[in-house]
Amino acid sequence: MKPIKPFEPILTEVIPKGDQWIAQVKWDGTRILTYYDGDRTQLFNRKKNEKTQQYPELLKPSSFIQAKNCILDGEVIALQDGKPSFYEVMRRDRLRNLERLSELQEKVPITYMIFDILFLDGNWLVDKPLQERQQILSEKISGNEVVQLVESFSDTQGLFEVCQQHQLEGIVCKDLESSYTINGKDARWRKRKKEQDLIAIVGGVTIKNNIVHSLHLGLFDKVGKLFYIGSAGSGKLSANDWVTITKVMEPIIIQDCPFFNQCDVKGGVWLRPALTVKISFLEWTEGKTLRHPVIESFVTVPIEECKLE
Repeated sequence: MKPIKPFEPILTEVIPKGDQWIAQVKWDGTRILTYYDGDRTQLFNRKKNEKTQQYPELLKPSSFIQAKNCILDGEVIALQDGKPSFYEVMRRDRLRNLERLSELQEKVPITYMIFDILFLDGNWLVDKPLQERQQILSEKISGNEVVQLVESFSDTQGLFEVCQQHQLEGIVCKDLESSYTINGKDARWRKRKKEQDLIAIVGGVTIKNNIVHSLHLGLFDKVGKLFYIGSAGSGKLSANDWVTITKVMEPIIIQDCPFFNQCDVKGGVWLRPALTVKISFLEWTEGKTLRHPVIESFVTVPIEECKLE
């Protein structure tokens, strides 16, 4: 079986409602498709990179699905303090030294959250509506300690509020009539993420084609040193905004890196702390950097107020 690129949801701020929509928890893990030909099992991520060796717990589909062969779609997650942790699952996903695998299996147990089935017993199911594919999953999958079937909820707004209360990543809303478009992405599947935000100091930039391309961000620690918290290049700024930033920064360019903990950013042009920007993000990582930072807008908040709590 050749790996495929899975169907992707689009980002949305409006949660769809109505009888045709269901919502599922958006698990904070790594997307993994399972390919089982009746004998051999292979695992691939959304970019078609093989991950078979990283997750040996999933290599016997006969223990959790009644099928001669199949292709399953789901999310591999790992828990930390009872909640899915992207950092933890990446310890497994990025493992290169397989001699450490058995050790990590004990330290970082994983769960495979299955939410779709694309192929079963020699037949493609991608043209069938989601509602029918879900029914097939419920009949064929038997959950165990490692494999679970993702639950669906008709109260889309209610599920999102529960996810916010429990600090989960968000939800994915799906049209029950939707087919599964391989290598597709459209509004029949929509993801609504929780977000956090803060005001950060711009301590440097990366320039591409003579225009600022991304911002290097920091906050002051307790003793007044600028602590690097990540870089952001995506967001709501227009092309004209980037041109303006390029001009505004010229008087505050400095020679030395203003961050005390990170100065090896490739292509960095350093700035005297003066500019502040509002950033939304998913969560803090273990290393005190922002996960998926997005630039909302520049603001006029004094830099003294931008502190690492």
